[in-house]
Amino acid sequence: MTRRGAAGTDGGDTNGGGTVTVYTDGGASPNPGPGGWAAVLLRERAEPEELSGGEPETTNNRMELTAAIRALEAVPAGTEVDLHTDSQYLRQGITSWLPGWVARGWKRSRGGRVENEDLWRRLASLAHDRDVRWSWVRGHAGDRWNERADRLATAAIRRRRGVGGASPAAAERAGGEPELEVWLKVSAAGGHGGWAARVRGRSGAGGGDCELSGSVTPVSANRLDLLAAAEVLEGLPAGARVAFHTGSDYLRNGATSWVDAWRRRGWKTKDGKPVANRAEWERLAAATARRKVSWPRGRDDEETAEVWKALERRARVAREEAG
Repeated sequence: MTRRGAAGTDGGDTNGGGTVTVYTDGGASPNPGPGGWAAVLLRERAEPEELSGGEPETTNNRMELTAAIRALEAVPAGTEVDLHTDSQYLRQGITSWLPGWVARGWKRSRGGRVENEDLWRRLASLAHDRDVRWSWVRGHAGDRWNERADRLATAAIRRRRGVGGASPAAAERAGGEPELEVWLKVSAAGGHGGWAARVRGRSGAGGGDCELSGSVTPVSANRLDLLAAAEVLEGLPAGARVAFHTGSDYLRNGATSWVDAWRRRGWKTKDGKPVANRAEWERLAAATARRKVSWPRGRDDEETAEVWKALERRARVAREEAG
């Protein structure tokens, strides 16, 4: 673990009795793969303390949890902590989901064990002995200390990659695993439409994590799905391997099954009618042809549910602004 503390101290446990403000971040690239975590601890009248480390084979979620654990381990029991994270998985898990998990014996509401149970148990124990306020901060939005934690975590990932090369599992996946993941949500009503997307990528494969949004008027929900998907893909590097997550069967089925048949029939349906939104489908087909795009079915876990909720809110805001 890398640890940098205030001059004249060991970077550790004194906080002068005041609140310790903490910013954490973590990730894996690819996910799963080599990972890094980081925490920045801010105390009154002291230099920032920076903690970071990594693991050869891990996931985004485990690194987010590890960052919070290491930060809380660095302050004494009884300390008042204001912890900031850009991970809804971490914040929602510790503030909303945890009581239900504990009540059900660390099982999810739909059955099955809670993922990362070992880390959640450790984090819950540490939080119980400290007065922690959990705050969410939007990632990559210019917050000084969030950006610093992100840079430290990214550096930790790069160091981990440099130790003996990629892990065997990561190396095995390197030929075909997605370099980028995209989640897209649209909102359309009354002819007005808004969309929001999250792009998550490893270093050098599209600029890291970012969020995009836009609006279109007039538009239907199906046409909006196509326009938004094409716009997002057109902004990604040619040749990139992309996993594109969507809640729209129209978009997924069209991209994976229908387009080829429509082309063979001269852009006609099985009934001989012209394909609706042909121009938009052709634009999307051109964008996917320049990239290696897969269209996985949605994952059923808490983190993904929070991603969809956040995108739904942002898409609705974009639609309302358009109207």
